[in-house]
Amino acid sequence: MILEEGHRSGLSIHPGVTKMYQDLKKVFWWPGMKREISEFVYACLVCQKSKIEHQKPSGLLQPLFVPEWKWDSIAMDFVGGLPKTAKGNEVIWVIVDRLTKLAHFIAIKMGTLVPKLAEIYIEQIVRLHGIPSSIVSDRDP
Repeated sequence: MILEEGHRSGLSIHPGVTKMYQDLKKVFWWPGMKREISEFVYACLVCQKSKIEHQKPSGLLQPLFVPEWKWDSIAMDFVGGLPKTAKGNEVIWVIVDRLTKLAHFIAIKMGTLVPKLAEIYIEQIVRLHGIPSSIVSDRDP
């Protein structure tokens, strides 16, 4: 009961062995207390899943590709679920230069077909910035 309250109560929030021992020894003591606390904490499934020392180490950091020239690599996405404008547009097509982070926000209608998107892309992006060597997208429907 004491171990349960000292480990899972709203005030303690799953402390480790040392913290739990330090907190409980202010009020309680019994023979083998530290060992029992240690066994209790290591048997806690929540702690085993969430404590950083039990998680798999992450891999090495990988360098990000940095474009060599502005508008050479772009990212694009669609933001939907917006209220309709007076012109009937309810989606924003976001196109971002990955080097400078300069962005274009183009209002379009829901369900705009690919040929129309290509036309808008040429008029709004290619005309101003040329053809990029790479385009990153999450392939929205």
